[in-house]
Amino acid sequence: MPRVLIAGGGIGGLVTALTMHQIGVPCTVFETVRELRPKGVGLNLQPNAVRELYDLGVAGATLNSVGVPLQEWSLVARNGQVIVSEPRGLVAGYRWPQFSVDRGLLHMLLYHLVVRRLGAEAVVLGARARGYRQSGRQVTLLLEDGREATGDVLIGADGIHSAIRAQMYPDQPPPNWGGAVLWRGVTRAKPLRGRSTFIGMGEGDKRIAVFPISHLGSDGLARINWIGGLRIDDHAARRHSSWFNPVDAAGFVPQFADWALDWIDVPALMRGADAVYENPLLDRDPVPTWRDGRVVLLGDAAHPMFPAGSNGASQAIIDARVLGAAMVERGVTARALHQYDDQLCGPVAALVMRNRNEGPFELLRIVEARCGGDFDSIDAVIPKAERDEFMARYKIASGFAREVLNASPPLIAPGAQVAARPGRGHPPPPLVAQ
Repeated sequence: MPRVLIAGGGIGGLVTALTMHQIGVPCTVFETVRELRPKGVGLNLQPNAVRELYDLGVAGATLNSVGVPLQEWSLVARNGQVIVSEPRGLVAGYRWPQFSVDRGLLHMLLYHLVVRRLGAEAVVLGARARGYRQSGRQVTLLLEDGREATGDVLIGADGIHSAIRAQMYPDQPPPNWGGAVLWRGVTRAKPLRGRSTFIGMGEGDKRIAVFPISHLGSDGLARINWIGGLRIDDHAARRHSSWFNPVDAAGFVPQFADWALDWIDVPALMRGADAVYENPLLDRDPVPTWRDGRVVLLGDAAHPMFPAGSNGASQAIIDARVLGAAMVERGVTARALHQYDDQLCGPVAALVMRNRNEGPFELLRIVEARCGGDFDSIDAVIPKAERDEFMARYKIASGFAREVLNASPPLIAPGAQVAARPGRGHPPPPLVAQ
């Protein structure tokens, strides 16, 4: 049986490994860090991504251990007036829930599943990719320490600073600076509006998103994830271009001092976090193809995008499943990579550009342009039909329009397997020091 090499052990890489195991394809994940630990704060998994996790045997009870089903999504003006409020997940009529989860806990959950199902040898830690070499029907992953591994297909899932993408596109510009800085943290507090509600609030160039990532404790509190964003002409975060840099909240909380309202005290929420992380707002320009022969990109290596639409992790999961479906149909071949690329590269490029326009948060700018952000009735500013149509377009672009998703067959049919080629065994790929 042909073997798949996966560069990168993030959410996308691990879901790819679980998918390969499901369809009977041997694979090995090569991850940069020497020890995997929970890292990051909260993220949203859209119903289309949750469906794929369910199909991998990661059911609702399991996801409940790392997050909470989201029931409402709302966008609120700075004056507290609701612009959009709509149900999500099961209460919205989807066959699958939408989950808000602790990213670090989800990552470790997936890692332990890979080790349990594929064996500890399926994940090689301390193995940073530096590039690849192709010869005939084989591809060799080159690691920074000089080791090499050879397989039939290489999947570059090594993030926004992907070495695999850099070799594929040696003249690519640096990550695109979105002109803003994001601060993230998790604070134990009472949920707002409801027990499982996403709230986006803002004005002009200042935003915050708030949502729970745990169930209520006996004290009536939950772990509340928050992301504060501020547009800044220039900032040190732009220059180091790295993720999850620990910072002191005192350095930015004064920028949100006027958001101490009766229904949400943003400064108190920010100061209450055990740890706060600073991220530059970065993405990359879309590329014409994610494929080079027997090498293909996936997740943030393929399409790093602004987090305006909560699409990053969900899209990485969808990538893995679409790639697995292509292999079921066409085998572990360059043709399967071509099919995956044809299906996703163009539409996801459009999603990247849509998120540069702030995804669903663009409604805040529309409202501000029409009334300065101060209004008594949202219907007088932007009618409900216009708001509904805007949100429907966003869901279609993100791949989770309810009727379409509910009616669509599984990406990978239950029990589907890639047929083994005669005479091919599946020993693990040797790591050879060069």
